[in-house]
Amino acid sequence: MEIKPLSDHILIETVAQKEKTETGIFLPQTADKERPEQGKVIAVGPGRRLPSGKRVPLEVKKGDMVLFKEYSPNEIKVGDKEYLIAKEEDILAILE
Repeated sequence: MEIKPLSDHILIETVAQKEKTETGIFLPQTADKERPEQGKVIAVGPGRRLPSGKRVPLEVKKGDMVLFKEYSPNEIKVGDKEYLIAKEEDILAILE
């Protein structure tokens, strides 16, 4: 099944969180993990429509690694995969 976002929505696949800290400590599966704040753009909508009817294209594109607001994107599940859908205004930066 293909997911095609509408308007200025962006489909994001989250990046797996590290199981080991930078100092070498392994985190147990039971440790409280915060929701990820970065991910890979899987698909983008056509852009926001202005009152004049013109579309404003999105600044992010498929394949970009992005940093987004922690609790803004909506979680969805398609099959056995989990994704986030965010509006363009929820994207804070493109990671290069």
